[in-house]
Amino acid sequence: MTKNKRQVSYICGEEIEKMETNQVNEPMIAYNTLDSNNVLWLINQVRIGINYKKFIQFASNGPFNLLEWAGFLHLSERTMLRYKQEEKTFDTLQSEKIIEITLLQKKGTEVFGSATQFNLWLNTQNVALGNIMPKQMLDNSFGINLLKDELSKIEYGVLA
Repeated sequence: MTKNKRQVSYICGEEIEKMETNQVNEPMIAYNTLDSNNVLWLINQVRIGINYKKFIQFASNGPFNLLEWAGFLHLSERTMLRYKQEEKTFDTLQSEKIIEITLLQKKGTEVFGSATQFNLWLNTQNVALGNIMPKQMLDNSFGINLLKDELSKIEYGVLA
């Protein structure tokens, strides 16, 4: 017997219905299980691409709206909507960035103790980053790596 619970959340201004179940129907990438320890698995996921449905699973766990994700992925908002309508798969570079940002969100939440505190940090000008908001660095790999380094410094108490 399978128990289902209906959960509704909102991402990118649209209602997303989640069904909790104790029955597994197909393999999925779950935000909770996504980590950088299984690098070969991550490489494979990037190569096959992240489809829009999986993207929404990742995005629903973070603070960014569709327009922000479009900017991070160097796509127009209209293109993002087309990906949704046509259930398209993101290319390799975009898939890699989706996973990188998701891993950064997970790490930031661990370092700051809550998603709220991490999101506050993302949206606050940072002296160590040249007085820009960390969120502004999510559009390229160099920026994402710099943010990972900053999180490591914070985690180990090296603030300056």
